[in-house]
Amino acid sequence: MTAGLIWLFRPVASRIGLVDQPGGRKNHRQATPLIGGVAIFCAFLLLLLTLEMPLGQWRAFFLASAVVFIIGVLDDFQETPPWSRFAAQIGASLIIVLWGNIELRNLGGLFGNQDVLLGVAAVPFSIFCSVGVINATNMLDGLDGLAGGLLLVVFGALLALAWQGGLVAEVRILLLFCGVLVGFLLFNFRFSHDRAATVFLGDAGALFLGLAVAWFLIRFTQEPLGLLRPITAIWLFALPIMDTVAIMSRRVMLGRSPFSPDREHFHHILRAAGFSARTTVFIMLGISLLMAAIGLAGEWASVPEFIMFYGFLALFAVYFWGMHHAWKVMKALRRVHDRQLLKTEKHRGGANV
Repeated sequence: MTAGLIWLFRPVASRIGLVDQPGGRKNHRQATPLIGGVAIFCAFLLLLLTLEMPLGQWRAFFLASAVVFIIGVLDDFQETPPWSRFAAQIGASLIIVLWGNIELRNLGGLFGNQDVLLGVAAVPFSIFCSVGVINATNMLDGLDGLAGGLLLVVFGALLALAWQGGLVAEVRILLLFCGVLVGFLLFNFRFSHDRAATVFLGDAGALFLGLAVAWFLIRFTQEPLGLLRPITAIWLFALPIMDTVAIMSRRVMLGRSPFSPDREHFHHILRAAGFSARTTVFIMLGISLLMAAIGLAGEWASVPEFIMFYGFLALFAVYFWGMHHAWKVMKALRRVHDRQLLKTEKHRGGANV
């Protein structure tokens, strides 16, 4: 359904101006339709109606999704002021927290055996986390296949947990999310070095999928489901969280707006080190898969939460240092890239002989 809608919408997008023009910080060389998110949203809703299950408990999610999707489409047509996008994200988060009861009340035993209970701070903290996840998802969309691939890892991990927990409705809906992402990646992923994406996700898709990630991560960690521990949710979404916090703090330290665009994300460092766009995506997907695997292993092995938490903090400290010393990291990665390139050329030379 997603692939069919993309094929249907793509010529329409060019006629109505729903395209991303090249230039500036952008990597693509031709105008590319921004209809990946529109196709994903439409396919998801259409297929949701075919499921034989009650959808009453999902009404808050549907309304909140409509809010971020609409502001995302408007932003894809013509860039909207940052405050309007931020207001829409806060509004959508309020809907899922206050109406949908998607609220972080218990953070688990992050510092020992005693659970961290938020009490009256639960609502504002939940809104803060939801907006943070939405923004982190939006910041992923920097290379062909990157956002879709990383989100597929997250939804795949959530699907495994829901399947294990016997949550039939959640399994069906998470399968829909995995399916629409695969359909999108058929047009967005670089299956070869010389094949660029023919459609982009756009803010409409990034905001919608980010809201979905926030909904499931919070809902799965709290009662009555209690499907996973809060620290596990952090590991499942670790790379986007670390990249967003590190890059926004760097902007603030340099006296810039935390929402100002730049080319200082981790994938930009990898590209500056000489790695191709396709290789960069594979590296980041590998890191994301490893972190999700660590989170799931810790969950299933019942590793104490404080150990998982301090382990994440140690990993984040290394990442934070690297992002704030990007030039040193880039030079080190370039040496690795050059050595690998030299080995490849020697291997090819030997094969030719």
